[in-house]
Amino acid sequence: MKTNNQNLSDENQSSLSAEQKVEKGAPAPKRKVESYDISRSDETLQLASDVARFIKENKLFMNMQGKEYVNVEGWQYAGSRLGILPIVEELTNLSDGQEVKYQARVRLLNLRNEQIIGSGFAICSNKEPGKKFFQEFAIASMAQTRAIGKAYRNILAWLIRAAGYDPTPAEEMEAFHNSGRDNGKQYSEPAPVKQESTEAPAPVTAVPVGSPEPEATVPMATTRQKAEILLLLNNDVITKEEKEKMIGSINKLDRDRADKAIDKLKKIIAQRQSGQPVQQVA
Repeated sequence: MKTNNQNLSDENQSSLSAEQKVEKGAPAPKRKVESYDISRSDETLQLASDVARFIKENKLFMNMQGKEYVNVEGWQYAGSRLGILPIVEELTNLSDGQEVKYQARVRLLNLRNEQIIGSGFAICSNKEPGKKFFQEFAIASMAQTRAIGKAYRNILAWLIRAAGYDPTPAEEMEAFHNSGRDNGKQYSEPAPVKQESTEAPAPVTAVPVGSPEPEATVPMATTRQKAEILLLLNNDVITKEEKEKMIGSINKLDRDRADKAIDKLKKIIAQRQSGQPVQQVA
């Protein structure tokens, strides 16, 4: 029969906090990582819509020459929803007396199994247009930022494409965007000189009342349709050439053509898996 002092001792032992148990050598409980599973089509479609909404609401993209490129923060958000985080492994100083130059190496860690699943390299230099007066820390920081975007791009380009954006990181496009700049000034070709015309101006033609309205713009493929196409293209029976060709034109599809592409891909996959004669995707 236990005494009162023994009962109190037992209660104190059972009420030890998690931190105290760790201090006594007990293993800390692992936290469950909440993320999407890209092997499930319903979660893939939901993730693409979620990423598109987040990037748009937070303006994490840049518009260059009519195309929208996602900033590194947008890539990090997409990766985090899959439980994938970047680790800067190397930052190498390649500078000399004439140039400040850094190279960064980033690896991607899958928090589910703690395995490295991707990597990316990037370089930044003050010899690039627009960076002549950048300090050394800024050059080093940009090299890391570019490497993060590049690493994510190597494994998640399909997701950003499904979200409706160009799969090249905005920071990687910066050099092309600034190629015509120097010290903050934009250079462009001079505007053509307007020639004085000696001819009489053409008469203005009145638009007749009741003329037909211009044709409405054809609605483009939705994020959901593009995500489903990309998911089907990941099937093993689809060749690399077929996949690249379809991805290259996916943003040009309207909704009707996208539906037809989805139906055709499903039929081709079913035929090839059953050993029927091979039909071409495109």
